This record gives sequence, structure tokens and C-alpha cells, in this order.
Amino acid sequence: MEAARRAVCVEDPFNPLITTTLQASGILVISHFFHIILKPLGQPGPVAQILAGIVLGPSLLSHISIVKDFFLQASSADYYDIFSSIYNILFMFLIGLETDIPYLRRNLRKASIIAYGGMAVCSIFGLAASFFIIHILKLTANTVALANVIMIILANTASPVVIRLAAELKFSTSDTGRLAICSSLVNEITCVVWLCLIVTFMSWKMFGRAILFSLLALGLVILNRYLAAWCNQRNRNQKYVTNTEMLSILFLVIALSFLTEEYGFNSTIACFFLGLLFPREGKTSRTLLIKLAYSVYNFILPIYFGYIGFQFNITYLNSYRNVIAVVLMIILSMGGKIIGTLATCHYLNVPTIDGIVLSFLLNLKGHAELLVVGVLRKSILKSWWDQNIHNLVVMVVVLNTIISGPAVAYMLRKNGKYFAQKHTSLEFLEPESELRMLACVYGSRHITGKVGLIFALSGSPESPTTAYLTHLVELPKKRRKKKLMYHQLQDGDQFSDEEEYGGNEVVEINEAVDTLTMENKFMIHQSKVVSSFPRMYEDVCDGIEDLRVSIVFLTFHKHQRLDRKLEPGKEGIRVTNQKLLRHAPCSVGIFVDRGQTGFHLPTSESVQNVATLFFGGPDDREALACSKRIASHPHINFSLIRFIQESPSDHKEFVENTSHSNSEVLMEMSNRDMEAEIDRAFLEDFYNRSSWIRGQVCER
Repeated sequence: MEAARRAVCVEDPFNPLITTTLQASGILVISHFFHIILKPLGQPGPVAQILAGIVLGPSLLSHISIVKDFFLQASSADYYDIFSSIYNILFMFLIGLETDIPYLRRNLRKASIIAYGGMAVCSIFGLAASFFIIHILKLTANTVALANVIMIILANTASPVVIRLAAELKFSTSDTGRLAICSSLVNEITCVVWLCLIVTFMSWKMFGRAILFSLLALGLVILNRYLAAWCNQRNRNQKYVTNTEMLSILFLVIALSFLTEEYGFNSTIACFFLGLLFPREGKTSRTLLIKLAYSVYNFILPIYFGYIGFQFNITYLNSYRNVIAVVLMIILSMGGKIIGTLATCHYLNVPTIDGIVLSFLLNLKGHAELLVVGVLRKSILKSWWDQNIHNLVVMVVVLNTIISGPAVAYMLRKNGKYFAQKHTSLEFLEPESELRMLACVYGSRHITGKVGLIFALSGSPESPTTAYLTHLVELPKKRRKKKLMYHQLQDGDQFSDEEEYGGNEVVEINEAVDTLTMENKFMIHQSKVVSSFPRMYEDVCDGIEDLRVSIVFLTFHKHQRLDRKLEPGKEGIRVTNQKLLRHAPCSVGIFVDRGQTGFHLPTSESVQNVATLFFGGPDDREALACSKRIASHPHINFSLIRFIQESPSDHKEFVENTSHSNSEVLMEMSNRDMEAEIDRAFLEDFYNRSSWIRGQVCER
């Protein structure tokens, strides 16, 4: 008995939970160091985190015997599996919550063609190379199953890596970035379904379990709808739901996922669809997004990527057979993605530069490939499990991501102007093109009218709209007694400072947005900017560039009193509006709210009358282009009033009396006539496309 105790002590000299925690802390610290060095070079965070895992792993630090004995313990593998499963559940659920469903629905065909093009070529390459790899590595496993595994490894795209890379490089809101994210989701879900089918059809018992877990997942989707509605109703006067309610929902998701994985299946698809089908309206979804996003993007994903690098062991490449197998799979993976993606992009008339970036993005790996390894070890296929397969998968994943990530960063940096935000005026925006708009509010006073304007601009289903709402909160200049956040309590305070700095108004803003979302199923993406007035315009301009919006709506600095007179508000609001009018990289609209006589939310029971005054010039054409979206709303009665000059005689008299040179006068007349001609052409196009709109012409 004493000898057994000594053996255990020798095998595990440290508590595995402590070593696992210290390993995660070490990955975060080292990855932060790498990120500081690599960020000026344009390298994304996932690359730095994988490199941190390599440094801490058996290739470098853990190659030292003392460090190896501390980190690489026999019983710590169970802890790694548990934490890895929880991490996978949480970030796949969050990815489902954050998925842009309207964009995915509109571009599902395009994203699927691009995803399946690369998958098809990689699968053909994988099938052809699988027999050679099995022979050169001397694997004795089931040949058919192993060929499928190699095809999945080559064909898969890791959607979490693509999403983080796109966010780090700040092009996740561009057309190329969003298309890459949707294609990676389609690709990875297909590969996981492929893997599940391999496991399912190994026996009739597994097939029955697959049906059972599918029904359980469907039941949890329905249950979540009732739970979300109950939590929203229970917390009507609160900004968020309680932590207990949020953790209860996450507990159900984690419990179902663990039960699924216990019987040899993978829970990735279930977690993703549980997030995708979770109700988007109300406080429950908002709370989950805020709380999960912070923890996942700052802790969970860095540790997950770091653990991928931690499994990388350079000693595996000591054998020339292993080197040949790894190099062959990397070449086939890259070649297959480039050939398949470029071919489908050519078919879809996607520009070549976009196709090249998409091909390297879709070559990023680091998720489903490791799920394959986990499923093989736990399912009925574990009888032919070989450690060589695990080492091969890790090598291909790490090297592919380290090569493709910097390649994408280099291409984006080299073609920065091409992928940067382009100021597209609404005047030149096609009616069927997506309108991306940002509405800024300083408080809850004008939120009803602003939300009504956003919904009216949503127009018809043929004119897609993506709306963002930013709450601008002033950060006061007065010095605080302690280093507390703007919303935290000071000693002796009875109420939170957040009630003074936007806290109370957040509830009213959220209620207005939730009402619109629940009644009309129209999503508004919310955010908050806390800044002093002198610097607030810079934060808004940064948000405009990140979100790539075409127009931003600001609130007028005056508000209407009961006697219908306008009373000035804070001077900082007026100054911020003026700075945004000068510096914003998009069109700017000022929203003047008249209260009860102003703009309301159009409903099926009421019709809102809207008029546009057109005097001529580029600003009026932009206003009319914006009004065109409003006019397409079924409950908007639109009138266009055009003002034209009675006679150009006044202008001729002015020209004759000027002392300008002839060339300057001709140029002046030419510019004036040109603007008038552009106005006529724009109005003619407007009338032709909108013949059902009632127009009025006023002459003066």
C-alpha cells in the first residue's frame, strides 16, 4: 500500500488542477508578450497565442525536465479535456448568438458555394493522399475511416480562428470578412456533420442515440424561448437579467453538451444551433452577449489557442517519414483551398484579390480537427486510435495557422486602401444594396423617435438594412476621489454613479429597442461609448470606420419644450455634432425631434406622413436618397416637394456685373448648370423608380 502511494506521488508530484491553472496563466502572460511584439507588425492575436503555447509546450520550456514534470502529468489530461470541452461549448454558443442571421440568409448560397468549392478539392486531394500517408506512417487503423479523417482535416476551416482573425484585423464588418465568416461556419458545420455521420453509422445503437440527442437539443431550443421570455418579463425594470438566471441557461446548455459527448458524439453543432436559435430580443440575449463576449474573447479563446500550440512537439519531426507526411498535408490543404476558392469566386464574379484572401482565411485550422481527435479517442473508433494521428493533426493545424494567419495580415496591410471603408454616398447606393446606418443618442429623451426613424429606413425586404445604435455617455472632467469606473459606487454613495452617467436611461433605451425587436423582428445592434465631449467625436468616427456605415444620425442639441419652443441642451452636444459634421467619413444627418408632433414608429394601425424638401445640390440628393428608403415602407405616406427658381434672370444679371475674368465666369456657369442637370437626372430616376410616390412641385 505504501509503495502504491509513493508511485502516485512520483507520477503526479503536483496537484493537476494547480498545474492546469498555472499553464493557462502562463499562456495568457506569454501570449500578451508576443502580442505586444507582433501587433506593430500586423500579426493577429491567435498567432501570438499559438506561439505562446509552443514556447510553454514540450518543444521549448516543457522540454526541460523540471518544467516537464510540473506541466505534463498523467492525470492532468482529464482536466485538459474537461476545460477544453467547456471552452468549446461556450464559444460555439456565443458564435451562434453573434451570427448575423439576415446576412447569412441573404448570402447562404454564395457562402455555401465558396465553402464547398474548397472542401471538394481538398477532399479529392485528401482521398488521393490518404493511402500514401497510411503507408508512409505505417498506420494499422481502419483504412476507410482514416481516409475520411484525413479528408476532414484537409477540408475543414476553423470558424473560431477565422472570426477572431477577422476581428483582430478589423475587417469582420467588410463584405469579404462577413463572407469569410459565413463560409467558415458552413464549412465547419458540414465537416462536423460528416464526422458525426461516421460515428453514427458504425452501429444501430449509435444511430438511435443520435436521434435521441437531436430531439433533446430541439427540446432545449423550445425551452430557451420560454426561459428567455420569462426572464425578460421578470426583469422589466432592470438593465440585465440576474447572474443566477444567466448561469441557469448556460448550465442547461453545458449539461446537454456533456451528455452528448459522454456517448461518443460531438456537441459543436448542438451548441452552435442553440445560440443561433436563441431569442435575440430582450435582456436575456443582451446579458448573455455582454457577459460571454468579454470572458470568451479575453480568456477562453486565448487559452484554447494556446493549448493548441502547447500540444505541438517539434521532436515529432525527427523522422523523415513524419516530415514528408506533414509537408504533404500542408501543401495539399493550401493548394486545395486556393484552387477551389478561386474557381468558385471566378464563377460568382468575386474579385481575384478577395478570392485570394478568402482562400487563405478558409485554410485556417484549429477546431474541428482537434474535435476529430477527441471523438476518435472517446467513441467506438478508439480501438484503432494511434498517437501518430494525434501528432499529425496537431502539426498540420499549428503550421497551417501560423502560415495562413500572417499571410492574410500581409495581404490586408498591402491592400489597405482596397479593404478600407469606402465612403459610398446613398445617392449612388443601389436600392437592393444593404444600407448600414448608425444612430447616436445622448439620452432617452429622443429614443422613441430615433427608433422609429431606424425602422422606417428599414424599408422593404428587398432593401436590406443593418442598424446600429450607440449610446453616447459623457465622462465628466471632475476628479474622482478613488480610481473607480464611471458606474461604480463611491464610499457613502447610496446609488450607483451609472444613474448619473447614463445608467437610468439605459433601461428606457433598451425597452424602446426591445419593443421594436419583439413587434417587428427587426434587429438593432447596441453599443455604448463613454468619453469626454472633446474626444467623443473621435470614438464615434472610429466606430463608423469599424462598422463601415453609410450614414450616421445625430441628435439635435436642442429639445422641444411643452410650449413647442426649442431649448438648448448641453454645449458639448452641439460641439460634438459640429465636429462629426466636419470629420465623419460618411454622410451625417441631424435628427430634430418635435416630441408628440414628431416622427413615430410606423405601425399597421397608423400611417406616418413624411415630406422631403428638395432645393437642389449634393446634400439634397443625399437626403432624397435617404427618403427613398423611407418611402418604400408600407406604412409611410411620402411627399416630395421640389423648389425651383422662377427665372434665371437674377443669376445672369449677377454674372454681367461681376469683375471676374471670363474663364472664371464660364466655370461658374458651367458648375451651376452641371449641378442643375445632375439634379434633373436624379429626380427623373427617382420618379421612374418610384412612380407610386405622390410628388409636389413648388415654385418660387
